[in-house]
Amino acid sequence: MSKEVQTRYSDKELAEFKEIIEKKIQQAESDLQSIRESFINDLDNGTDDTSPTFKAFEEGSETMSKEQNAQLAARQEKFLRDLRNALIRIENKTYGICRVTGKLIGKERLKLVPHATLSIEAKNRQ
Repeated sequence: MSKEVQTRYSDKELAEFKEIIEKKIQQAESDLQSIRESFINDLDNGTDDTSPTFKAFEEGSETMSKEQNAQLAARQEKFLRDLRNALIRIENKTYGICRVTGKLIGKERLKLVPHATLSIEAKNRQ
């Protein structure tokens, strides 16, 4: 008896991954909205009536906070893009296939990192 090598995930498995990814997208969109609202609130909080020394400190802190929010937002937008690309791979039935080795990425890895395009083996090679 020869053991058949699985070359792609079944439609049922793909549907399970799709559900996981759609939940992650909802959460990521909510998180991104919170980041954006925080950024807008930072713009509205002025320090016009504080002492000059404190104001300089406050402005430096505010700039750093805005930069951190911008970085968080950019990271979250990339995460959303990667998740949406994973949905496209599900539709194309290429989801879960390592782009380096061509082998299936382990289910456990995909459940933890559903937008993964590399197997652990390929990731360790980098």
